[in-house]
Amino acid sequence: MHVVLVLDHAYVNGGQAKVAIDSALGLRARGHRVTLFAAVGPADPRLAAAGVEVATTDQDDVNSTRNKAAFAAQVIWNAKAAARLKSLLAACEPGETLVHVHGWAKALSSSIGPAIAGSGHASVYTMHEFFLVCPNGGFYDYMAAKPCHRRPMSLACVSHNCDSQGYLRKLLRVTRHAALDHVSGMREAIPHMILISDLQAQVAGPYLPKSARLHRVDNPISVPDLGPKGEGPLGGFLYVGRLSAEKGVEIFLEAARRAGVAPTVVGDGPSAAAIAARYPEARMLGWKKPDEVRALMREARALVFPSVWYEGQPLTVLEALAVGTPVIVSDVCAGREAVVDGQTGLWFRSGDAEDLAQGLRALSDDDAARRMAGQAYARYWAAPLTLDRHLDRLAEVYAAALRGRPTMIEAPLAVAAE
Repeated sequence: MHVVLVLDHAYVNGGQAKVAIDSALGLRARGHRVTLFAAVGPADPRLAAAGVEVATTDQDDVNSTRNKAAFAAQVIWNAKAAARLKSLLAACEPGETLVHVHGWAKALSSSIGPAIAGSGHASVYTMHEFFLVCPNGGFYDYMAAKPCHRRPMSLACVSHNCDSQGYLRKLLRVTRHAALDHVSGMREAIPHMILISDLQAQVAGPYLPKSARLHRVDNPISVPDLGPKGEGPLGGFLYVGRLSAEKGVEIFLEAARRAGVAPTVVGDGPSAAAIAARYPEARMLGWKKPDEVRALMREARALVFPSVWYEGQPLTVLEALAVGTPVIVSDVCAGREAVVDGQTGLWFRSGDAEDLAQGLRALSDDDAARRMAGQAYARYWAAPLTLDRHLDRLAEVYAAALRGRPTMIEAPLAVAAE
């Protein structure tokens, strides 16, 4: 089989690219021919070393561009990427090629839709976020700091500024989405949709084509089995992630202040300076290397994941559970699906600092924290989310897509409106 992976970046700049590149390496190791097509380089050097073919359009993303007007045109309709992908797919063997889209909204644009549809190859889409159905990609209202329940592209949606950087960027995103809806045909061109959480089916399902086949495939994580935690002293409460409004880090810091515990924050982002000024008691460590983050997680009493948007499958939650650290998680994000409330961690009401403070107080008790730590470790390693398990599940979905018909293995998830 020849798998063509399509995404915005050819290097790891976040969870989406990490999953795509890890799967590219894994598929190649299993003997498949793999091509990675992206807009933004440079390519991760591991790809070429493993024999993965890489094709990039050598374009910018929003962070690297020096010409905002040209980039705005690119994200609405990237003609260069469309032509390059069309040419690449035309040279691929019919019946043996599968196109797997991981991302398009940051650089490629929905112009890739006609190229995929016209190729005649089987295709699959992984919904890492919600750009396929929501203009701002998250069903999140940055102005109101809460999830958005407006119908995407309705008058209520288009006329409301939900964007973190103002209404002009919202209009750009609306224009990009209009191209997706009315020009690209991408949703209809890719009948097999991979979801990474049950929450995604509830939130996005009502806006997907009725013909879409929905498959649940968990993302892989790379965490060594360190064994259960020992009987040594327990650390404090830890946050790991981007420092921005939708991540809810300030809710954690306010809760920590109320509970009288010392918070540790790993990460950076647009809210960093304001957070440091408002919460001087917080230990701010900035970004750390993966092995350093893992060590901090292992030492922590609990990881706190206070996200206030519909986050699809936060890998940080899974990594903490894998190293035997319980997680206190917001009940609005899909991270709750990995946490058994009261056993491997705690749920709290999204946005409610006092409810989170109660959870912090509960896990300040050493016996409770150690009990949950042991259960977190045991439950995760009973069915670890390894790359091999991820690839096995992908193989089932790919087979269904190549056959062009549903199977019992890939029966669709139940979809319900919010």
